[in-house]
Amino acid sequence: MKPDTKLPKVGTTIFTVMSQLAAEHEAVNLGQGFPDFPVPARLVEELDRATRAGHNQYAPMTGIPALRQAIAAKTARVYGVRPDPDAEITVTSGATEAIFNAVQAVVRAGDEVIVLDPAYDSYEPAIELAGARAVHVPLDPQTFAPDWQRIGDAIGPKTSMLMINSPHNPSGAMLSAEDMDTLADLLRDSGVWLLSDEVYEHIVFDGARHESVLRHPELRARAFVVSSFGKTYHCTGWKLGYCIAPPALSAEFRKVHQYNVFCTFAPAQHAFAAMLEAEPEHYEQLGAFYQAKRDRFREQLLTTKLRPLPVPGGYFQLVDYSAVSDLDDAAFCRWLTRERGVAAIPLSPFYETPPAGQRLARLCFAKNAATLDAAIERLQRL
Repeated sequence: MKPDTKLPKVGTTIFTVMSQLAAEHEAVNLGQGFPDFPVPARLVEELDRATRAGHNQYAPMTGIPALRQAIAAKTARVYGVRPDPDAEITVTSGATEAIFNAVQAVVRAGDEVIVLDPAYDSYEPAIELAGARAVHVPLDPQTFAPDWQRIGDAIGPKTSMLMINSPHNPSGAMLSAEDMDTLADLLRDSGVWLLSDEVYEHIVFDGARHESVLRHPELRARAFVVSSFGKTYHCTGWKLGYCIAPPALSAEFRKVHQYNVFCTFAPAQHAFAAMLEAEPEHYEQLGAFYQAKRDRFREQLLTTKLRPLPVPGGYFQLVDYSAVSDLDDAAFCRWLTRERGVAAIPLSPFYETPPAGQRLARLCFAKNAATLDAAIERLQRL
């Protein structure tokens, strides 16, 4: 017997495909977005301490109180608003679980959800599993800025949610305070929920400020705001994140969460609670830490035939490879991995309909200097 698939458009994710190809060809893997340097020492020590102290059983469904309180204090420190740790903060098994829960909580069969292309590949499957349809609205192909007129035109009677992502994966583009005001104007008289993917919130550059939805009271009242400890603390494999939402939305979110994973890795929750309280400078200095990597990597790329695009935030560098090849992006990234020993991610899987003739690939610079140097040495031979 063979089941009818619920996800006919879904195959193996491009990140898995390219990482496997990188391993097969012993390529420098700048594809999948994971750091290859250690997590903060205090975090490891706190994890060890929590495990040895016996915090190895189920955590409370919404997250341990100490962590939710630490998240509330951190949110107040960064964004000037303190969410209720009991009614508005839910700890999840990574940001991907939080995104899935938010969609399942409020999106109904037959609804439409607006996503802005290029978009992270987990968005549409979550929408389809809710029985809804993703309506793709493209960002500007050069700047990756939103076309608010086009987004407004896409909102219809079936629209139940709009998904935004800033800093943006894969481009690093960021929404401004003016964008947030425009978005509020657009949604004001609608019943559209907002999902804001802010997993790179602390990785912003050049003195810019991350314009979280949490800073905007009108938007916050209709939003699920998703954050990631993995991205902030260099530990993507720990799979821990959280969602901040108003009490009514959090209540629906938690109904899905408790029958999805119920709770998340307890020792890590204790470790993050201690880390947030003891070393706030880690997330406060994260932008400067990654800006140094961005700037060094960009300077190195200028010695190759690849043209680096601006990176306002996040830890990905888009490069235009037009001077190297006329291959489409998927074919180019396979060739680059096999023949030149550097793995990258093509942009086309982030789109419903990729822009014609686009020749861009995504490289991750969340790597140590030796890894980036090895990649540059190979890219200089293009």
